[in-house]
Amino acid sequence: MLINTNSIMTMRCPVCGKIKYHHLSRFAVSKGNPFYINCSCGAVTLIISTKDHAHYRIQVPCLVCETKHQIEFAGKFLWSGEVIRLSCGDTDLGLGYIGPEPAVKQIICSQEQELDALAYDMDSESFFHNSDIMYEVLSCLNEIAEQGDLYCQCGNLGIEVELFPDCLELHCKNCDSINIIYAETEDDLNVIRQVDTIELARHGFKCLDSLANTSKLKKTGRKRSKT
Repeated sequence: MLINTNSIMTMRCPVCGKIKYHHLSRFAVSKGNPFYINCSCGAVTLIISTKDHAHYRIQVPCLVCETKHQIEFAGKFLWSGEVIRLSCGDTDLGLGYIGPEPAVKQIICSQEQELDALAYDMDSESFFHNSDIMYEVLSCLNEIAEQGDLYCQCGNLGIEVELFPDCLELHCKNCDSINIIYAETEDDLNVIRQVDTIELARHGFKCLDSLANTSKLKKTGRKRSKT
C-alpha cells in the first residue's frame, strides 16, 4: 500500500496578503516541536504540531478576525490525499487549503477559469463597446487572479465577475462590496496595467476608470499596488 507523506498547502498571508504555496511533509512535523510555515515577507502563516502523530493541531492566523484559529485533525485525515479547507471559525470564510498539489492549485486557479468562461460565453464583437480593450483588461484581471491577488477585505477569495458592454463588475457575495472596472478606452486599459492587486473594500464600492484614480495606487519598491 502506498502511503502519502507529502501535501501542499496554500494560505493568504495575514500581513502582506499574498498567496504562497508550501510543501508540507509529515516527516517535517516532529512530536513536541511545532512546525512553522512562513510567508516570504517573514510572517507566520501556519503552525502545525503533534504529540503522537495520530492527531495534529493547526494554528491559522486569520486575516478576517485578526486572531489565531486552532483546528485539530486526525493524522490519517490530514495525510489522506483529500483536500482540507481551512476556514475562519466565526465567518466560515476560506483561509487556505491543504492537500495534493494538483487539486489545491486547481481550486486557486478556478477564478481564472471563470473569467475565461465569461469571455467565451458572449458574442463579444456585438456586445462590447471595444472588444479589444475588454480582452486586454480581462487578460490583466486573469493574471491578477492567477497570482491570488484578487480578494475582498472581508477575507473572501471567491470574487464574482459580471461583464457589461463598457465595464466589468467585481462582487463579493459575503459582504456585498462592489468594484467597477471600466474597459472601453486606452486610458481604462492603462489604469489596470498599473495595478498588481485588487482588494475590494469591505461593504464598500469603488470604481477604476481613469488615471485620476491612480492616486490611490502606492508603488514603492516591491510593494504591491492595490485598488
